Amino acid sequence: MKAYIFPGQGSQHSGMGKDLYENNVFAKDLFEKANDLLGFRITEIMFSGTEDQLKQTKVTQPAIFLHSVILAKISENFAPNMVAGHSLGEFSALVAAQSLTFEDGLRLVNIRANAMQKACEKNPSTMAAILGLGDAKVAEICENLPEKAYLANYNCPGQLVISGSFQAVEKACEELKKAGAKRALLLPVGGAFHSPLMAQAEQELKEAIENTSFKTPICPIYQNIDAKPYTDIAQIRKNLLGQLTASVRWTQSVENMLADGATEFVECGAGKVLQGLVKKIDKNANVASL
Repeated sequence: MKAYIFPGQGSQHSGMGKDLYENNVFAKDLFEKANDLLGFRITEIMFSGTEDQLKQTKVTQPAIFLHSVILAKISENFAPNMVAGHSLGEFSALVAAQSLTFEDGLRLVNIRANAMQKACEKNPSTMAAILGLGDAKVAEICENLPEKAYLANYNCPGQLVISGSFQAVEKACEELKKAGAKRALLLPVGGAFHSPLMAQAEQELKEAIENTSFKTPICPIYQNIDAKPYTDIAQIRKNLLGQLTASVRWTQSVENMLADGATEFVECGAGKVLQGLVKKIDKNANVASL
């Protein structure tokens, strides 16, 4: 059984999607449609923009979404038995699984990106990668700080990401290193994603999701919020909104897909970040790129 997986922020790079645009007429049409829908030529930033231009949340999210979704749409052999996406990638997965149209998916991603950008500006905050310490210990230390930090991403065993104010995350890094973490690194991100500090963005996205038409996906989607498979539209909507302020349970999603019969994980998008995480979760897993 094939599990198609879709990356989130961090996988972007200059030149992404350029080969698709230049060599596939259908892909070019979709990119141009995206330029029109967004109101700016995102293709110019994707194909030749600087790293700083690409890492703006309002650019990064639609750029990664477009690359992933267009790859899936032009693939002759795209036949998923299950799908999952890391954070933003959940929107890509829903479009690929025909639950959302390309246009509605892009519109929601654009609203999400801009809402998150505003939340970041209102609440200056950050994230940090924590390596080499168990989930329970990281959660305990973050929970007991004077100013709480939050466990944002369960990426793979021994690789977690925390979120919070600058002060909370810096203090957490100090305490986690004392507790035995091999590394505790501040990440070059705009804010505390997947934490309660994104509550403002959640409110903005709620109305957009409620007013968007969803269809039953062609296969189950394993959603970030609890790593379980869903095909029910009402539950998918609820989970999609909740993931903004909740942890991304990627480790648990991969474990559940394996338990449910996944025999190959195909990463659909820029880079190979998710393939690397899957191999760390199960060294015997078969991974590939679309």
